Amino acid sequence: MINKRYRQAYAEEPQGHRQRLREKFIKGGLDGFLDYEIIELLLTIGTPRRDCKEPAKNALREFKTLGGVLEASPLDLQKIRGIGPHNVFGLKFVHEVSRRFLRDRMISRPFCRSSREVFDYLYHALRDLKRENFKVLFLDAKNQILEEKTLFEGTVDSSAVYPREIIKDALRYEASSLIFVHNHPSGDPEPSPCDKEITRDLVFAAKVMQLKVLDHIIIGSNCFFSFSDHGLIEEYEFAFLHSG
Repeated sequence: MINKRYRQAYAEEPQGHRQRLREKFIKGGLDGFLDYEIIELLLTIGTPRRDCKEPAKNALREFKTLGGVLEASPLDLQKIRGIGPHNVFGLKFVHEVSRRFLRDRMISRPFCRSSREVFDYLYHALRDLKRENFKVLFLDAKNQILEEKTLFEGTVDSSAVYPREIIKDALRYEASSLIFVHNHPSGDPEPSPCDKEITRDLVFAAKVMQLKVLDHIIIGSNCFFSFSDHGLIEEYEFAFLHSG
């Protein structure tokens, strides 16, 4: 009889803990939540009757950050004890919904000096990557996004960035302007001399084809550097006009 009561109390405790987390979220959003508690709630979407606290903590230990857990592959997530395909569904579903929301919000209004919106949209996709990813956003005449494309993965240098390929895609998508985005795994978004050289070359190549480069954004650890905000895009355009 004692064992039966003990098992019943043990089974009810995760439900009570989970209910307290849900009530805490309803009252104040994510303020005051620890990362593992957020992951725990996401895991319960797939297994609502299972205690997900320890798997959440294990996932956070393995992938270091909340973003790292959300960006981890389904295969790697299922290597964590206590995380199965149903849990992975919950994590990935919520992550993709949030990304679509940010993308739709950004697409629904002009870019117009909103480097912050581009950062918000791509930050979670790029911040925890161990290699640099170079993305191009192709925009129409109203500065709305037509297409997003990852150009390459690896160190950003002149041998990896091909202006001709970017221009070819811009013509295929009938784009009027471009935004370049890449991450610095070090967390420091300050542009290197190579970053500046590549951006200058891309501005020149775009100008030849009557395309406009709106910005090049480097994403670091919860921060970013905007070439446009710092006046460098305008500087490169001026250099192009006076290069002949």
